[in-house]
Amino acid sequence: MPSHENAAPLLQVQSLACRRGGRSLFKGLSFELHAGQALELHGANGSGKTSLLRLLAGLMPAAAGAACWQGRPQDVAYLGHLNGLSPDLSALENLRFAQQLVGGDTAAPVAALQDWGMTALATRPVRRLSQGQQRRVALARLGLARQRLWLLDEPCAGLDDAGERLFDARLAAHLADGGLAVVATHQPLRLPADRCRALRLGQAAAC
Repeated sequence: MPSHENAAPLLQVQSLACRRGGRSLFKGLSFELHAGQALELHGANGSGKTSLLRLLAGLMPAAAGAACWQGRPQDVAYLGHLNGLSPDLSALENLRFAQQLVGGDTAAPVAALQDWGMTALATRPVRRLSQGQQRRVALARLGLARQRLWLLDEPCAGLDDAGERLFDARLAAHLADGGLAVVATHQPLRLPADRCRALRLGQAAAC
């Protein structure tokens, strides 16, 4: 990984605090990420992993502190627990619709499904796909717009071993291309140590 000694971080979080339902989830949270780095979020259910991702995505306000993204707002991709797919459209139709929103290569949806081993199911309605297959389609959509910052909430939920290996490869390629990622997960990411750092919520501290 290139040295970050003289490079400004692309994502800076300073003294961030979050409250939900009158309860403090975390406070005093600070970290930064440079190009090519991933941050894995750990913590018990209810510790604030999803809330932190939503704060970073601009979907909810912080109780205190700030999160500063140095890139363009449209360079952020968020994938939550829900896949955000139309159940009556096929996998390919879902990706073609997503591609139309961002422009670019019209052949990209076909290639994305092929990369995720979904070619044989490309024309099947999403409602007839398994949970893991639907997750593959949602993850395939990430690569269409080439957003630099990925915010992922349990991205491997429902995936089989082969799907998890595909995710590992796609995430590693994204980081190697200068991307960043913040990933809520219960399992450590299988990335080189110089690409990944970990943060456990419930023990808020600078890192």
